[in-house]
Amino acid sequence: MKKFLIVGLGNPGPEYAYTRHNAGFLVADALAEALDADFKPGRYAQVAKGKYRGKQVIIIKPQTYMNLSGKAVRYWMDAEKISPENILVVTDDLHLPFGQIRLRGKGSHGGHNGLKDIIEILKTEKFPRLRIGIGKEFAPGEQVDYVLGKWSGEEVRKLPEIIDRAVDAIAGFMRDGLSKAMTVYNQKPKE
Repeated sequence: MKKFLIVGLGNPGPEYAYTRHNAGFLVADALAEALDADFKPGRYAQVAKGKYRGKQVIIIKPQTYMNLSGKAVRYWMDAEKISPENILVVTDDLHLPFGQIRLRGKGSHGGHNGLKDIIEILKTEKFPRLRIGIGKEFAPGEQVDYVLGKWSGEEVRKLPEIIDRAVDAIAGFMRDGLSKAMTVYNQKPKE
């Protein structure tokens, strides 16, 4: 049976729960709910296991804090014997406008510490990722406060639709493969 590892990046703890940097956790929660899978404590991560069209889906939310996400990814890849092409890392991205999502098969970390650690631990940039645009509406020197800040009222209003689109993109990735899913989901959202 084909297996997928879906990794939602974020930071554990209530103080980070609804911050922009935890967009990956929000998507992981929505995917687990769609697959009727419950998160349970696991090694280095909260783990939910479900099925999608006969494929096994392991969803993790690393509990190692963002900058050490690679440890959890490596552990669950090895434990479940999942190859890098069947991993999808879901992460926030301030280089994309708020609300835009983008699937990629590989690439640099783009300054994102979670991706940086995963690349260092896996020793490859060749793993799929789904980037959730959070925009960069901050003054010089205020990036950390912005990324770790709570969503604005307008963003909160639009989040459910963005999260739904991200979950659809993950389903498309598992169902149709990366290149077809990229064609369908990498279009800019309509205003």
